[in-house]
Amino acid sequence: MATLARADFLAAADLRGWQEQRWTRQRAWVADSSFYRGWWSGREAPARLEELPALPLSDKAMLRSSQCASPPFGDYLRADPKDVRRIHRTSGTTGEAMNIALSAEDAEDTAIVGARAQSASGLGPGHRVVHCLNYQLWMGGFTDHTTLEATGATVIPFGAGGSERLVRTIRELGITAISCTPSYPAVLERMIAEHFPDLKPADLGLKLGLFGGEAGLDDPAFRGRLESIWGFKARNANYGVSDVFCNFAGQCERQTDLHFVGLDVLWPELIEPESGAILPWRESETGELVLTHLSRVCQPLVRFRTGDIVTLTGTGRCVCGRHAPRFRVVGRSDDMVVVRGLNVFPTMISSVLGGFRELSSEYRIRLEGRGPFDVLPIEAELASDGLPGLAEGVAAAIKREIGVTAAVTLLPPGALPRTEGKTRRVIRDGGTS
Repeated sequence: MATLARADFLAAADLRGWQEQRWTRQRAWVADSSFYRGWWSGREAPARLEELPALPLSDKAMLRSSQCASPPFGDYLRADPKDVRRIHRTSGTTGEAMNIALSAEDAEDTAIVGARAQSASGLGPGHRVVHCLNYQLWMGGFTDHTTLEATGATVIPFGAGGSERLVRTIRELGITAISCTPSYPAVLERMIAEHFPDLKPADLGLKLGLFGGEAGLDDPAFRGRLESIWGFKARNANYGVSDVFCNFAGQCERQTDLHFVGLDVLWPELIEPESGAILPWRESETGELVLTHLSRVCQPLVRFRTGDIVTLTGTGRCVCGRHAPRFRVVGRSDDMVVVRGLNVFPTMISSVLGGFRELSSEYRIRLEGRGPFDVLPIEAELASDGLPGLAEGVAAAIKREIGVTAAVTLLPPGALPRTEGKTRRVIRDGGTS
């Protein structure tokens, strides 16, 4: 086990010696990697963590090429294949799915760190939590199950699909918490209205909603709607990057930002997305998150670009007692849409749409061509019958609050698909996002 007990409660100065110690071991481990020997062109990994920017950045495209050339794990697999204890695949939301190998130590570390995030959000002994993410190879299924178990909660491994049976299971077993994507409750609401007309979502008795895998909960209107309809506390409990660590950040019970609870196993950096220039790790700074494993046996990553644009919101002690730094996810670099020189992320659109009670939480941004764009085309779904001038009102709000011109098309209730998995908000030519 390579984790440090209660690392999320330790101040940065108290963690630093441990981080350098772990990097010394990890540095020696990656030194003989054919992947890094080629990419670093003979350079050695620096002895100290603050010197990591001397090495070039790595990214998902490189990993994908490596797995194509050296299947199934790529030549960045450092461990002997016989030491692989579990194989997962990424969701493939942003491209071809990747194979992820975990050793026994990797799997144990993943469960412990993920449990910190879930525990911060309020899960623990006494809870019965139903886990509704896909168990078919995806990291969010079985691996997230192990993080839920590591909190001491009782876990019901339900998986994706079978929503009518899920409602019956929640009632029969007295389940108190649900783990799923933020968009899944809308699927359940429609099913409950159709198959259980005398039942309201709040009647199920769920006390805690643990969410991850999608944006959405940073929108106060969306969060408020969830809590009002379901009667539970909605928590962003599961932020991770599958290639790096399944879950290493979650909000606590006292505020809504994400705590970075994995500093004993991950070294973070912020970079300017376009140039790759290093940005300071300080409050209010916004940049792309870059991560380096301080402990990883099978597929160690060094200076890996996550593609997530984040803003650091706190580096001091939180009111919950944790020193783990806090951040918000602004969006993904590959979901960013440039409209007349302005960078627009789906989370920004969600925030505006959430202010209209006439709209459901479902929308899509449908793009033709690569851009940049003069107008942002948005399909927004109605929650009920629309009012005259609503589309124009939504477009005016987007212009006022974000500064871009939008062409808003209103769709009837239920027109956009719901999914138990990740919802794609940006649809480009050919259906990719």
